[in-house]
Amino acid sequence: MTAVTEIPAQHARLSTGAQAALITVIFGALCLALEGVAPWLVKWPAAWELPATQWVGGFLDWFLNGIKPAMRLFSDLMTYPMNAANFVLGNTPWPILIGIVTALGWYLGGLPMAALGFIGLSFVLASGYWAESMNTLALVAVSVPVALIMGGAIGILANEVPRVKAFVQAALDVMQTVPTFAYLTPLLLLFGFGPVVGLIASAIYAAPPMARNVMLGLERVESEIKEAAIMSGGTRLQQLFQVEIPAATTQIMVGVNQCLMAALSMVIIAAVIGGFNDIGWEVLLTMRKAQFGESLMAGLVIVVFAVVIDRMSGTLATERKRYDSRVVWAMLAFTVLFTAAFWAWLPNPSDLTVLDPMATAIDNGLTAFTQANGPWLDALKNNSLFYVLLPLRIGLDQAVLPFTWGFAWTPSMSYGLFAIGAAIALLMAWRGHLTGGLVVLILIGMLETGISNLPWPFVLTGAAALGWVAGGWRLAALSVGLLCTILVSGLWERALLSLYLSGAAVFFCAVFGGLIGLASAVWSPVWTVVRPICDMLQTIPLFVFLIPVLMVFQIGEFSAFLAICAYAIVPMIRYTRHGLVNTPEEMMEAAISSGATEWQIMRDVRAPYAAPTILLGLNQTILYAFAMLVIAALIGTTGLGQSIYLALGQADVGLGISAGAAMAILALIADRMVQGFAEERRKALGL
Repeated sequence: MTAVTEIPAQHARLSTGAQAALITVIFGALCLALEGVAPWLVKWPAAWELPATQWVGGFLDWFLNGIKPAMRLFSDLMTYPMNAANFVLGNTPWPILIGIVTALGWYLGGLPMAALGFIGLSFVLASGYWAESMNTLALVAVSVPVALIMGGAIGILANEVPRVKAFVQAALDVMQTVPTFAYLTPLLLLFGFGPVVGLIASAIYAAPPMARNVMLGLERVESEIKEAAIMSGGTRLQQLFQVEIPAATTQIMVGVNQCLMAALSMVIIAAVIGGFNDIGWEVLLTMRKAQFGESLMAGLVIVVFAVVIDRMSGTLATERKRYDSRVVWAMLAFTVLFTAAFWAWLPNPSDLTVLDPMATAIDNGLTAFTQANGPWLDALKNNSLFYVLLPLRIGLDQAVLPFTWGFAWTPSMSYGLFAIGAAIALLMAWRGHLTGGLVVLILIGMLETGISNLPWPFVLTGAAALGWVAGGWRLAALSVGLLCTILVSGLWERALLSLYLSGAAVFFCAVFGGLIGLASAVWSPVWTVVRPICDMLQTIPLFVFLIPVLMVFQIGEFSAFLAICAYAIVPMIRYTRHGLVNTPEEMMEAAISSGATEWQIMRDVRAPYAAPTILLGLNQTILYAFAMLVIAALIGTTGLGQSIYLALGQADVGLGISAGAAMAILALIADRMVQGFAEERRKALGL
């Protein structure tokens, strides 16, 4: 009888997810019920806020002023390699530079790579931005070695001293999640205004990928190789530099590739504080003047550099085959002879206007397109804003107004909406999906209230519940603790605005990116079309994403939303497809032999096995969305991104660092939660 009575008790026990969702629903209902008598539950009182921004600003002013002399000395020293690189690249005849890149392309990848280098540099020459491009390359040429040295040293330190490894990984997480604009303000105070501060900002941003790949490469060195080095009697330095680092070369070269791309993606951001005549400054200047044709040409120059550098450095990292060096020397000799023979007739690259008609045609075509299609473009923007984005931000009870929806939202409508949500939840619970039903009820409540108006106890409870399900009580406590620092600092409302826009973009990317990834996995012709588009989107620097949306939709929140989606959707597409096409053959054969249809195989075999990989893609999409959020502040977003950008203009170190830290906290919590769910799925699959 005891055994019989224990069985129903076990079945009646709620799962962890159901318990977490139920607690969140209860807290949300209490906040809504007590809103009228306890308004502090909805909005954190200003009297309870701490002057954290002023404290951070005061401490950083004291600290930065203390180290400023040493940093200014370092800045002065860095001007020498910067000036040298500018002199060499600026005074080398353009045929020789094009010949060097073409010859390098041949050596690394044969005729296709050589053609890529030649056509790419020829486009830069024809654009008329050759001098500005060489200044940009000078910045990259100096910042990348600095980043490689910094990142390599950090990676080796973490490998050699296990006690600091956890701290280094946490520091790298912070460096990669804090928006770049946030640490530009202290860099301005330390190094002053000019090209060198842009160089240092690029090096700081590009160092973490190198450090991570050095750590990963050294970790993956096989134990047999390490044991052989020890048995040969070498010292620790000899083992490290003569055995382990050479064995990890492939992974380290991947880090070099990512370091180059990160430095190049910073050129426009560096131009904000560098202010010298480089291609990033040209993009900013033409965007401010609304010269979208010229802005697009300048942006395409950066894209060309990104594609050429990415392909060549990627080939250097992943392929060992090298092509005939005699052809390389022949190309270089021909280039020198050509330059010497036609020296007097070589045009000044800055005077070339080959692509100016194209820029003018783009502007004219844009004007004609917007005039001809203005009504439906405005309808698309306004409908998306009024019927999707605005309700998500401020809730249906405030967004539904007569001049947009044709009627006003009433309290009875709210009760009806909650009743529908409760009915759906009960129906799903009756069918055995209690957790899903409670989640639907939570989402309906968030839609009615609006993300920016969510009560702070509900947000903290929801974060704790998600953290508990994803990673246990430690992650729940970490999430609540970090969110409380934002709450008491006075940045809560701006944090919710950032959470709203990035969350909407991530949801869009998850749905549409997942569907595109699914189609790419099922039909190979789709991937043939999608793959080059993804490659292009991944090599475009962040600022360039703003140009096309500004050209069509002008400044506004909808334009910022589109720019974030365009940048963040690629990881979702790639990881979804990768997970679905890499299902083990034995699992596929077992499903086929059991008579399963294609849809059943996709639903019951491929999708569950791909879930951890898809979740990692979602994780990357979230981080990409937060990274783009600050850039999008330039064209119409509010929240933490706008605060960071304003802090840069006002030289407010406290606000810049505090807002950047708040955004990093949101990204870090999301990252840890998604990783926790991915790890849970891997364990469930026995991986």
